Amino acid sequence: MDLVKKQSSAVSDVGAWAMNVISSVSLIMANKQLMAPAGYAFVFATTLTGFHFSMTALIGLVSNATGHSTRKKVPLWELLWFSVVANTSITGMNLSLMLNSVGFYQISKLSMIPVVCVMEWILHSKHYSDKVKISVMVVVVGVGVCTVTDVKVNAQGFICACVAVLSTSLQQISIGSLQKKYSIGSFELLSQTAPIQALSLLLFGPFVDYYLTGKLLASYKFSSFALFFILLSCLLAVFCNISQYLCIGRFSATSFQVLGHMKTVCVLILGWLLFDSELTLKNILGMAVAILGMVVYSWAVEADKQTEAKASALPKDASEENVELLKQQQQSDGSSPLKDVELGKSQS
Repeated sequence: MDLVKKQSSAVSDVGAWAMNVISSVSLIMANKQLMAPAGYAFVFATTLTGFHFSMTALIGLVSNATGHSTRKKVPLWELLWFSVVANTSITGMNLSLMLNSVGFYQISKLSMIPVVCVMEWILHSKHYSDKVKISVMVVVVGVGVCTVTDVKVNAQGFICACVAVLSTSLQQISIGSLQKKYSIGSFELLSQTAPIQALSLLLFGPFVDYYLTGKLLASYKFSSFALFFILLSCLLAVFCNISQYLCIGRFSATSFQVLGHMKTVCVLILGWLLFDSELTLKNILGMAVAILGMVVYSWAVEADKQTEAKASALPKDASEENVELLKQQQQSDGSSPLKDVELGKSQS
């Protein structure tokens, strides 16, 4: 019975990762066609994200109304706080991309992995084995080799990058924390945060986009094909958002960041196949190192889980027996008596 449950859980885990990778890569490809000057030049990225969350909120509302999902109570102040952090992440990333070179933007994204690790250690006292730390560094080096090119930075861009990295890391950690704290599923949590994010992004998004691009949304001429790609982008974003919450709820923010770089590798390959992007030997070597790091990371995490499972399976009396043996050994050696931690006094 336990074996069947483990196999079912493994299949669900793989399905969640596959859904996230496929939907994320497809979303990037659709947005590239929609936003590129050679495509439909819809450059209003923040407003487009508002459309994404509007579609997500609508689907969540329909799902709750039809009884396909249940609405669990989460305090409004926590939803508002989370939405502020998430929207700061979106705005910060857009500003960072605008003010910094592509190379520094990629470095800031790579820095999220160690930042998430440090924040999980500070907020949740989470520790990582040496195997996990080494595999994380391999992934960072591999993705850095295949993506980082020119690196130029200025004071404004550096501040925006720091805000973007910190808010994105905090948002991803908060997704898992809220799900555990209120025993709420990924889609149920997303359906409650999406309306708040959609409303705020639709209100302030056009102003942010005007600052970033110097263009007004009202001046854009919508064609039927542009509307099709906007709708396609919104549908893909729903799957991407759901799978992101699902993956972080099942694993951790760190695992999501590390294995999420598989999307970067897929985007590079698809860009080479579909958009005639240049793929150099440096890119190929970097992707190979990154994939190796992801494989090692998966093995290291699984090994740590098995170690923790064996430790938790030990009988409770084992530690007490070890203490008694240690006491007897010290008494026979004539060494100093042990301090009884529970009683707070020495044993005679």
